[in-house]
Amino acid sequence: MALVARPVSRAGLGALALVPLAFLVVFFAWPVLAIIGRGFAGNGVLIALAQGETWRLAWFTVAQAAGSTVIAVLAGMPLAFVLARLRLPGVALLRTLVLVPFVLPTVVVGLAFRALWPDGGVVSIVLANAFFNVAVVARTVAGLWSHVDSRAEDAARTLGASRWRAFRSVTLPALLPAVTSAAAVVFLFCATSFGVVLVLGGARFRTLETEIYLRTENLLDLTGAAALSLVQIAAVLAVLMLGAVARRRRETALKLRARKETARRPVKGEWWIVAAAVAVVGMLLTPIAGLLIRSVSTTDGWSLAGYRALSSTGNNGTLQISGWGAAVNSLLTATDATVLALVIGVTAAVVVVTLRRTSGRMSHGLAESLDAALMLPLGVSAVTVGFGYLITLDALPGDLRTSPLLVPFAQALVIIPLIVRMVLPVLRSIDERLRQAAATLGAGPVRVWREIDVPLTIRSVVAAAGFGYVVALGEFGATSFLARPQTPTLPVAIASLIARPGVVNNQMAYAACALLMVVTMATVIVIDRFGAGRVGEF
Repeated sequence: MALVARPVSRAGLGALALVPLAFLVVFFAWPVLAIIGRGFAGNGVLIALAQGETWRLAWFTVAQAAGSTVIAVLAGMPLAFVLARLRLPGVALLRTLVLVPFVLPTVVVGLAFRALWPDGGVVSIVLANAFFNVAVVARTVAGLWSHVDSRAEDAARTLGASRWRAFRSVTLPALLPAVTSAAAVVFLFCATSFGVVLVLGGARFRTLETEIYLRTENLLDLTGAAALSLVQIAAVLAVLMLGAVARRRRETALKLRARKETARRPVKGEWWIVAAAVAVVGMLLTPIAGLLIRSVSTTDGWSLAGYRALSSTGNNGTLQISGWGAAVNSLLTATDATVLALVIGVTAAVVVVTLRRTSGRMSHGLAESLDAALMLPLGVSAVTVGFGYLITLDALPGDLRTSPLLVPFAQALVIIPLIVRMVLPVLRSIDERLRQAAATLGAGPVRVWREIDVPLTIRSVVAAAGFGYVVALGEFGATSFLARPQTPTLPVAIASLIARPGVVNNQMAYAACALLMVVTMATVIVIDRFGAGRVGEF
């Protein structure tokens, strides 16, 4: 009879689960419910929901997110094919380049697209959001495509089907779980996009996210903001459920297709797919190159004036500290947020995996519920959470509203789902027989984790920490609301600079964006190499 690893005690697992649960309750559920509760006062939410403007904003939010999702899926599929099926020089570099846009700060991307389309508008918003999320489609679909047996498609070709018909009838249905999962995630990211819409849409084009910010920050209309938050949360829950179903189908598909396909050279018409993938990469690099060029361009020619101006506070003291001071604040804040998110995220992933390894429908149900709860912060307005902090956290000892940890807490809430999604699949993939063997030799649950799980997941944890760091470094939604004028992060400083026109301000903003972009790209390249090209769901 096979021996199994001794399970962690219920008390120990419960204590471990309290860490992420307590964090979610105090720093997510409580602030959000407080804002919604205020909005419900006097039936204000019902009145706001009856207004046509609310549903116009909801329609535009859904429409631009749907458009961005379609473009991201169409652009990501050729890349997924190249990454999964082909052996070509530069594929490893391609894998890294595709990932760079996903972790760029939103305000940087917004400014990059504004350099290409100075007037902004719907098209630039849709393209910018798609630009962010091509990597999600390419790398998620490639992960499943590399396991799909190509012999079924070859058989269809032998029976006379065209290459397109064979793909549509055989391969595409097999890839559908990954495509659906990726599309759900992309739609969620696009629907809650903040920095891009704020920079490119201005006052003309607003989504639920930017309208919540406007009503909370500028108008103090808590009733209207609460109503919009309810609409947004309802839509997000629907997308999260769809994504969870698609993710489970994708994981099942991966288990059923354990055979890894050998990459090969392109043949015949596949070179057209390679050309399409190269064209997509070229389009992804265009805004990046445009921003870098813009950062050294002035009316008098090439100049580093913007970078030199970072030692100042801009035109007429736009900032209260220098641009370099804001950069230092960003580094310190992102470090604090990453450490906190890593502790919460890894603990949550361990709890979810342990519950799933425990027999019983209740344990599996608890695991699914915790996994879904950890994803909720992705879909709730960061502005809602930030304002909720200001009206609730004074009840805690020490009044966190005046603490320098306020921004790191908000940033950690944003990156915890990313860390969980990167670490959790790796933990799930560990062969249970290794753990059973360790238990057979007398290792207790803690030692099994130390000797088996930790060595096998350490790369994904480090990679998750790196990606979390660059996301925190560029986080703009919650930070724009919570950061004090005396201690802005670099993205907040950039937004302040572009809000007050002037030659020096514009030069500083583009130079600061270029710095954030270079740091992000360098970090992604190092981590992607360290993570051997793919970590978790990325």
